[in-house]
Amino acid sequence: MNNDADPTTPDPGEQDIRALSAFADNELSAGQRAATLEWLANDPKAAARVAHYRAQRTALTVMLAASGEGARRIVLISSTRWWPRAGMAAACMGMGVALGYAAGGFSSSVWIDQPVFVDRADAAYAVYTPEQRHAVEVTAADEDHLATWLSTRLGQPLAAPSLRAYGYSLLGGRLLPGESGPAALFMYQNAIGARLTLYVATVRQDLMASRLYRKGKRNSIYWTSQGRGYALTGQVTDAQLRSMKIDVDSALGVVVR
Repeated sequence: MNNDADPTTPDPGEQDIRALSAFADNELSAGQRAATLEWLANDPKAAARVAHYRAQRTALTVMLAASGEGARRIVLISSTRWWPRAGMAAACMGMGVALGYAAGGFSSSVWIDQPVFVDRADAAYAVYTPEQRHAVEVTAADEDHLATWLSTRLGQPLAAPSLRAYGYSLLGGRLLPGESGPAALFMYQNAIGARLTLYVATVRQDLMASRLYRKGKRNSIYWTSQGRGYALTGQVTDAQLRSMKIDVDSALGVVVR
């Protein structure tokens, strides 16, 4: 087996491991975060490692909350082993099996036979982003209601992931018909008025890896997890989409691929 393909293998140097861990725990300064985002955009293995750290942290947070211990800081990495106590290691191993992690990485090519939900996500972007007064049904000013409403309709906890680190603020969202039931659309806008959308829908088949899709000036990255399809669409670079996906997965508790 090639250990380089396994993000759980401590192949980077200790300094790199600590930097990735600090990024995953949101402990970097603005300048350090910007530099790390550039690094992750050009290093899919490092990006997969960060996503793995965040997935484990999310799983542990849920586990501790369920056990009544409450929220507390979870340290993912020590200077020697990730899990300094055997009990924690066993718990995390069990949770890791439940997560079903697989380092699929990203495809740098266009996926020709994209799933139905990707076409719907692209169409939603094309139809609603040009709208000035009716781009969304519920605005960001009522974000809590938006999250509750969409969570209820899709039957899963949903929240609008923050993309402020990339210069995009939430405009709001709307409910849409999807391939196999209701779908959610979150819309974001940056300082010059450029818009980005996140589409979430129930899907019939999971993909093995994240994929890129291009149509005209629009780029999308799409992926699936546990029966849900996700698509980020906008006039941004593939590298930016890859970085954004990391934060979206973390915010939504998506099982990482």
